[in-house]
Amino acid sequence: PMTRPVRNYKWKDGKTLSLGDVSLVMGILNVTPDSFSDGGLWNTKEHAMSHMKDMTAEGAAMIDVGAASTRHVSCSFFLCC
Repeated sequence: PMTRPVRNYKWKDGKTLSLGDVSLVMGILNVTPDSFSDGGLWNTKEHAMSHMKDMTAEGAAMIDVGAASTRHVSCSFFLCC
């Protein structure tokens, strides 16, 4: 059997992440109001945090936050909320 390399990461706040032992699920959280994938459902801090907690409770090991729209006339989530 082929073995995969394992990479271990540790942050200053004590959190750790080990990649390579098992497959991990990544949750995708689009927080821009003009998100094409969810229509802006998570574009407030409260909605985004609630959805992030739901995804981690359902097994997501990490969350990819999409917070910058690719539309040229859009407003950044961090500037608009």
